[in-house]
Amino acid sequence: MAGGAEYGIRGRRAELAQLDGLVADIRTNEGRVLLIRGEPGIGKSVLLDHLAANADGCRVARASGVESEMELPFAGLHQLCAPMLDLVERLPPVQREALEVAFGLRAGAPPDRFVVGAATLTLLSEASAGQPLLCVVDDGQWLDQASAQALTFAGRRLFADRIGLVFAVRDPLTGPEWRGLAELPIGGLADHDAKALLTAAIPGRIDEHVRDRIVAETRGNPLALLELPRGLSTAELAGGFEQPDVRPLASQIEQHFHRRVQSLPPQTQRLLLTAAADSVGDLLLLRRALTHLDVPMSAAHPAEEAGLIDLGAPVRFRHPLVRSATYRSATPADRRAVHRALADATDPAVDPDRRAWHRANGALEPDEEIAEDLIASADRASRRGGLAAMAAFLRRATELTPDPAKRADRALAAAQASFHAGAFETTLKLLVTADEDSADELRRARADLVRARVAFATGHGMDAPRMLLDTADRLEPLDPALARDTYLDAITAAMFAGRFGAGAGLPVVARAARAAPSPAVRGERDLLLDTLARLFTDDYPAAVPLARDVMAAFSETDDARNAHDLRWIWLATLLAIDLWDDESWDVLTAKHVRIARGAGDLTEIPSVLGTRVILQMFAGEFTVAESVIREIETIWEATGLTPTPYQAVTLAAWRGQVERTEQLVGASLDGAEIRGEGGAVTSHQWARAVLLNSRGRYQDALAAAQVATEYPVELGVANWALPELVEAAVYSGRPDAAAEAMERLTMMAEASGTPWALGVLARARALLSTDATAKRYYREAIEYLSRTRIRMDLARAHLVYGEWLRREGPRQEAREQLRTAYELFSAAGADGFAERARHELAAAGEVVHEPTRQANSSLTAQEARIAELAGAGLTNADIGAQMFLSRHTVEWHLRKVFTKLGIRSRRQLQVLLDNHNA
Repeated sequence: MAGGAEYGIRGRRAELAQLDGLVADIRTNEGRVLLIRGEPGIGKSVLLDHLAANADGCRVARASGVESEMELPFAGLHQLCAPMLDLVERLPPVQREALEVAFGLRAGAPPDRFVVGAATLTLLSEASAGQPLLCVVDDGQWLDQASAQALTFAGRRLFADRIGLVFAVRDPLTGPEWRGLAELPIGGLADHDAKALLTAAIPGRIDEHVRDRIVAETRGNPLALLELPRGLSTAELAGGFEQPDVRPLASQIEQHFHRRVQSLPPQTQRLLLTAAADSVGDLLLLRRALTHLDVPMSAAHPAEEAGLIDLGAPVRFRHPLVRSATYRSATPADRRAVHRALADATDPAVDPDRRAWHRANGALEPDEEIAEDLIASADRASRRGGLAAMAAFLRRATELTPDPAKRADRALAAAQASFHAGAFETTLKLLVTADEDSADELRRARADLVRARVAFATGHGMDAPRMLLDTADRLEPLDPALARDTYLDAITAAMFAGRFGAGAGLPVVARAARAAPSPAVRGERDLLLDTLARLFTDDYPAAVPLARDVMAAFSETDDARNAHDLRWIWLATLLAIDLWDDESWDVLTAKHVRIARGAGDLTEIPSVLGTRVILQMFAGEFTVAESVIREIETIWEATGLTPTPYQAVTLAAWRGQVERTEQLVGASLDGAEIRGEGGAVTSHQWARAVLLNSRGRYQDALAAAQVATEYPVELGVANWALPELVEAAVYSGRPDAAAEAMERLTMMAEASGTPWALGVLARARALLSTDATAKRYYREAIEYLSRTRIRMDLARAHLVYGEWLRREGPRQEAREQLRTAYELFSAAGADGFAERARHELAAAGEVVHEPTRQANSSLTAQEARIAELAGAGLTNADIGAQMFLSRHTVEWHLRKVFTKLGIRSRRQLQVLLDNHNA
């Protein structure tokens, strides 16, 4: 089948063994995804046919990508899943709604494309309940983007499922969807197999030298071996000579098919072109279109006899290269004519989007009526979550719009859609059109806003704050509400850029925002902007009451209302962090996670989980934190979002892992400086200061903390490196170096007044005290911190108090404090601080016992997360929906959890977790 079923399978023994192994795996509950890749004609489709034909006992579902269908959202996914839609009622509600909206089965808000991916996984899992399921997708490079993302998302989550998902794609691979999937590369046949195939396919005598030349020139490509010699005469096959063809192989095969098509009667060529322009393969549609073209169906006979097309249901070409050669070699006028005929033959009530697309491809000049049809198609695509399709419809509508003002509006709308679809280069090109066709200042300012957002999205660049600030200033007299939102965007960008802010640092942006006109009716976002502007203009005490009002406003509003403003909840959470308010931090991030999960917004979930997981680390919940980080990484992998290792660096530091922390920091800082992301510098140097203090390397910790406190507004003003600097300075014999940090910490803590802030301040004051007041401050720190969830700062208060007592007071009292610190650190897994406490205990005469570990310390991060959710009462289906796993995979992980923990039921799991969380 390397070169056609009629000649048998040649030279593919290893490949067939892999495919047979894949089927064997899915029969034994091991999910598999495989990417068969190679050049056109190499035999990918034939291997898929063999796979499907030999999957005995499996349910087989098939789909194929079609080049002209790449703009229609979820077309390929619907093709694959249509036979399974009777199972859709078994999906969790959010997933069911997303899939039904994507397929146009119901109206609703645009579904997140990755929730559609999770729904696809669940649907495939349900379809495999009765028997193993094999999904075969040919020409994957021509899948529409939404389908490719959904299917590869599902494919990356096949673990304990009886599902195989196999794609065939052309080289070279493009797009992030295919990254990281298991691959089966298909190369040319070995010379002896290629010669055998060629000899079997050509009747009569073939000269040995001609045969060797054909094998060499085709590089063992089976389709080329079978097709290209058809253009040679008997004399040439017997030993004639001709000029070698140096064109790329795919071009040679396409040219060969082009010549074969051109040799057919004109009406047959017109029929083939019409079929090539239709992505559906609908025989009745083809008949209707041919009627408009005055081409009889009998014109198909020469093409059928030549083996180029099969007029079945659906209509199929012998090979995708026949379709592409037919379409690409036609004149533009002929292509427009068949698209017009297909548009006339398509029922607008049944398939308005394909009709609009054919009308657009049939247009010779701008046409407002067609442009409006494309706008309607773009609207339908947006409601189905097809951002790439929406952008494509809007782009084509822009090209067909005769009025310059409308064209500029549509170019801007297309640019915004392309931005949200992640097509940044296309976005910038469309913005040029928007500028050229517009003299409207508001439209130009909105175009500049999109440019600035592209700059920020492509790397949190140092140019983004200035671009956003300038745009906000221009928008003030034109659209005050949009101007204020843009100031919030500018503040966010300036926080990330920090020291690399290129003349638009946070104080500059904040002063400009503070001077912006205030609306007559102020909402939560207006209060948020005013508070942030006040906070970042060095007026922390004055901002504290405002910040409390903001946190209360965002905490109290209902979830449905906040669902439209997720990015503002994130900024409100940063205010909670700046106030050292762990309670509000917990409430706001829990709310944010709940809303983002409910909306299925996988572009938002990593951000809020990343903020929440730092709180979990401060609380000493390292195992939970590790599982959350794994979830974040899973979403990054699935969505193609740029990973940022802030959380992984912080966890490694708290765990005392020197090599891993330094490795992660080193890899991240190089990229952060290139991108102009100063916030990464502060974050990583703070983490290093924590690590180095835990290991007793106080001079190095002091140097790291000094770097981390140089720009206090990076990622907020509650700079956690301030107490690290105080501790490192004191233990380095440099209490003078702590003066400025102590001044800033005192100002913030006294203004904030939260137990966390006052506890950290009391601990710092105790460290700097040289008289009897130290003891009072240490006890005050422990009392304040005991009222918070911040167990690591509490443990550190016990640690430094114990260290002071060992030097200054009774050893028994010192041992009590050090023992408490050691147990808290050990239970969490903060090995660096635990070792520091153990060393002090030994010096105080204490016999140190083995550390008490958490009950689930033997579990992997994913197992720990599943155990936590199961212990909280979630069903396997609910856990799967939250973690983007099938319920079968959740069941498999839970069996491993029960075995490791020596339990047999969820009830026992809940009791075990409750006991260790008490």
